[in-house]
Amino acid sequence: MRRIALVAGAVAGALALAGCGGSDSGSGSDAASAKAASGKAELSVGGAYMPQPVSDMAAGFLTITNKGGTDDRLTSVSSDVAGQVTVHETVDGAMREVESLDIPAHGRLVLASGGNHLMFEQLKRRPKQGQKVSVELRFAHSDPVTVEIPVKPATYNPKHGH
Repeated sequence: MRRIALVAGAVAGALALAGCGGSDSGSGSDAASAKAASGKAELSVGGAYMPQPVSDMAAGFLTITNKGGTDDRLTSVSSDVAGQVTVHETVDGAMREVESLDIPAHGRLVLASGGNHLMFEQLKRRPKQGQKVSVELRFAHSDPVTVEIPVKPATYNPKHGH
């Protein structure tokens, strides 16, 4: 009898908590709509590649898409292939290291050849075409994201742009 009372109490408690979820009068009930409505960044990474390095440095390119309702920032990057990975922006043809790059709500941060990019410095090994390099992207507000970046030919240039 005691066990039934405990189970009934647990079920009643769970139902009461479920009712405390807040009012959602919107019609979008999928997880993506909920995240966007909650004001959180919703980040995904695509189009990543690294041209095969020809020295002890390498560049990395990718696009971070934010489908969420809040801005975020790429604050740092690390990889086991490099002693240091830095974030660079290019303004008026001049490259400079920066502390972070913004990822606007409902927008993208594009890291592309000739523009903003990642610099892999003090390479511990030179990755070859066909291999992948693991990197961890860290953000001001979102959880870190690990990306496997494919190594492309040194002269690789994506056809679809970034």
